[in-house]
Amino acid sequence: MISKLYIDEAVRESPLVERIQSRLGDIRAEVVSGSNQLEQVLEKADDPIGRGKQVLFLTENRGSFIKKCPGTKSYTCCGYQILHIGTYCTMDCSYCILQAYFHPPVLQFFVNQERLFGELDELLTGEVVPFHRIGTGEFTDSLIWEPWTGLSKELVAQFGRQDRVVLELKTKTADVSNLRGLSHNRKTIMAWSVNPAKVIREEERRTASIDARLRAAAQCERWGYPLAFHFDPLILYEGWEGDYQRLIADIFRTVSPENVVWISLGSFRFMPSLKPIIQQRFPRSRIVYGEFIKGLDGKMRYFKPLRLKLYRKIVNWIREVAPQVGIYFCMEDEVVWNEVLGVVPERVGGLPRMLDAWAARHCGIKIEQEEG
Repeated sequence: MISKLYIDEAVRESPLVERIQSRLGDIRAEVVSGSNQLEQVLEKADDPIGRGKQVLFLTENRGSFIKKCPGTKSYTCCGYQILHIGTYCTMDCSYCILQAYFHPPVLQFFVNQERLFGELDELLTGEVVPFHRIGTGEFTDSLIWEPWTGLSKELVAQFGRQDRVVLELKTKTADVSNLRGLSHNRKTIMAWSVNPAKVIREEERRTASIDARLRAAAQCERWGYPLAFHFDPLILYEGWEGDYQRLIADIFRTVSPENVVWISLGSFRFMPSLKPIIQQRFPRSRIVYGEFIKGLDGKMRYFKPLRLKLYRKIVNWIREVAPQVGIYFCMEDEVVWNEVLGVVPERVGGLPRMLDAWAARHCGIKIEQEEG
């Protein structure tokens, strides 16, 4: 729930600011010059990270709206492109890297959308597009902004008018009402981050239940949207095998395997600087006390034998009910790829090409011949 609104003086006359204010209702607003004042306000809070989830800052994006995913050379990257609509999240997951990423930790929404759509127009109408997949769910949740902005309606419509790039909207929410009746032309993939009910209950505050997420996915499928699911982070705990196996069965009892574009898998990993934040903000959480080793990217990861066991089981359970669904790893090395999936992406043209091919098959995007 938003309790305070700050407006960057650079955008105070924006029609979108006025529209968002009207949708927020009687929320106290204050005009500021930049984010420094917000940082001073949040520093006084007992829990600045939690307080920042109730503070909305309407500002402009002074950089590019289209960015490369911040992957690492040490692990296989999917080549995902980010549509940078805003930052931070109203939900509160113990493992969320955004807790240690943004300073000040505050909800920022970029209202200079004429430039956002200008960049998209330039991309989508160019002679050759440099990539075929983009999403809004890297630095925020794709759908948390819908009650105030309705941005996804405009994005879905724009991507529905072309056949070269697919948009992925990734969320842990369940309100998809704004997506009804849109001419998406299957160029928007609706994606959910998923975990067993126990993990959601203990580690994912203020997110939708897994049942609600799956009902929303089924509704989007009825509206013709292709789907995706992200098992990230996969978390080891007593009883994880039964919980994840039931979750996979529930997913494919709810939606059709033939309509799932891809499933990503990523085990729990975290920057060392995130550990004390989790310990302070989530004192009952046990997720940082597993068997970890520092990876090549500096993040703490489960020991490789544990990851291999985890991934093999998850992949086998998926294959039992959805043998044709595309599965890929998020930020894993070639050894894990080869031992679990029997393929090394770089030997078959790279992971981006694999995902592009799945998007072409399910969403009908066209891949330019010169990229071959």
